[in-house]
Amino acid sequence: MYEGVVQDLIDELGRLPGVGPKSAQRIAFHILQAEPADVRRLAHALTEVKEKVRFCEVCGNVAEAERCRVCLDPRRDPSVICVVEEPKDVVAIERTREFRGRYHVLGGAISPIEGVGPDDLRIRELLARLADGTVTELILATDPNLEGEATATYLARMVSFMNLRVTRLASGLPVGGDLEYADEVTLGRAFEGRRLLDV
Repeated sequence: MYEGVVQDLIDELGRLPGVGPKSAQRIAFHILQAEPADVRRLAHALTEVKEKVRFCEVCGNVAEAERCRVCLDPRRDPSVICVVEEPKDVVAIERTREFRGRYHVLGGAISPIEGVGPDDLRIRELLARLADGTVTELILATDPNLEGEATATYLARMVSFMNLRVTRLASGLPVGGDLEYADEVTLGRAFEGRRLLDV
């Protein structure tokens, strides 16, 4: 235990996701030893991100204006929407340079244990986007865990009456992985999603 403002800083840093007590302490002491100009830059960046960044009015991705850069890009295919849980998932998919459609960020996944239900997510906004018939394919790219699967299943049922092609990202074995370390669900998915080899 430290005194006063040092302990306050450690406590605040410890509230960040993925930062445990030891990491919070390490970061706090790094800040204490840093140059004042570096600390001011960090404080300015934190303040500025809270003042300037918001969520896109269309898709829910992070943006500095009313709409994010993906929604503003006229080259993106408006007939395909990829549904993800968080803005960080958009970044992961964009890094692949494989997807040229638009996104919809739910803001989480259905998790009864954590008290997150369908009404807590941006599902109504998604249904509103699908109402005009422009979208022909909905890609459900929620995480391949219990909550992500429940969310994908729920969404698939919600849009089943619409004339949409609903797809789910394939899941299975990671590149460079060993079969002996794969769990049954992952291995089962790999078998389900197997594809023909062109020789």
